[in-house]
Amino acid sequence: MTLLYESHSHTPLCKHAQGLPIEYGLAAKRAGLAGITITCHNPMPDGFSAHVRMDPEEWDEYQRIVAEATDHWRDEVDVRLGLEADFFPGYEPWLEQQIASAPLSYVIGSVHPQIAEYRERFGSPDPVEHQRTYFRMLAEAAETGLFDAISHPDLIKNETADAWEPERVLDVIAEALDRIAASGTAMELNTSGRLKRIPEMNPFPEMLRMMRERNIPVVIGADAHVPHRVGEGYPEALALLADAGFEHVTYFVDRQPRQVPIAAAAASLSDAARR
Repeated sequence: MTLLYESHSHTPLCKHAQGLPIEYGLAAKRAGLAGITITCHNPMPDGFSAHVRMDPEEWDEYQRIVAEATDHWRDEVDVRLGLEADFFPGYEPWLEQQIASAPLSYVIGSVHPQIAEYRERFGSPDPVEHQRTYFRMLAEAAETGLFDAISHPDLIKNETADAWEPERVLDVIAEALDRIAASGTAMELNTSGRLKRIPEMNPFPEMLRMMRERNIPVVIGADAHVPHRVGEGYPEALALLADAGFEHVTYFVDRQPRQVPIAAAAASLSDAARR
């Protein structure tokens, strides 16, 4: 029985992904997933990091190609319209209007410290201070109430890899997680971290345990930018959740959380996902 969804995937509209939603739907079917939510990078105004996201004029096209995949895979795999939306202070009204303008099933809130706009406004020559600012921004994003989950929540470690010593920022991480827990926002375990400078999933295991202590629900996402990465690393991610003390994994449909026991979720995956 298929149980899980791929909760983080992209389209060529973001200018750094390959494959149409129809192809991602096929990959989800092969991985033994019940569904997939396409969550491409949201359009932003005024040329904001325009090289890594769809243009505002492509918003309707994005919805069209996802709807095409939904129709194509109907009764075989559930393809949903979602969004990975950048949190950046001052753009909340834009995001609120954008999210309300489409029938989104799941919205991920992201803080991307690697983009030029973030570096210019929030960057610091002190890498530890840079890290501390980032974790505070995650909490601020959750407190907007705009997002269902916060994505790849220690992404900053790959931007400051040479100075990444988690024990130096555990205090600010704890404070951020307290705020996120109080907001009721879920968080993501992103399997694509294995491909980055520090090759481990996002977040790191100790942060995952801290999330469990605060009863923060966790959604797994592969952050697939090519179809063959759909569901990648899910068995390992489920094992990490279990090791951290979680009993359930979460995914969202129609902006509502659904929980699946970890053992049942692991048993439902096909051999294609065990890679």
